[in-house]
Amino acid sequence: MSNTERLTFTGIDHPAVAADDVETLANWYCEVIGYEKWFFHPKPVWMLKAPDGTLLEIMPKDHTLRQERTTWTPGWSHVAFRVKDIHQAIAWLDSRGITWAGEVIDAIGGGKVRNCFDPEGNMIQVLQREL
Repeated sequence: MSNTERLTFTGIDHPAVAADDVETLANWYCEVIGYEKWFFHPKPVWMLKAPDGTLLEIMPKDHTLRQERTTWTPGWSHVAFRVKDIHQAIAWLDSRGITWAGEVIDAIGGGKVRNCFDPEGNMIQVLQREL
């Protein structure tokens, strides 16, 4: 690569979550969060696609024990799912039996956010923000 060329990153292609049960967790993200099954690899791995085209990978976990996490635990912490109306999203998730990890708070950078957990205990957020 010459000095005049520049490597350009265009954004995040996908986060991945290692699951106890790949199929069950993939189904949950489709039924509750609104993703669709996009590509399956027999490992088993599901690549899920959101309405905006972003991807989420659900893959099998290894033998490592799950550690307790907060939003401030070192390393990758959580995935925030953007919504148009946070109160509508909260009502929908309440109807699906979501486990919340706090109340609605101001999001860093603007907007409102609320932490919760998927069925396997992975921290996720619902976030309403105008960009």
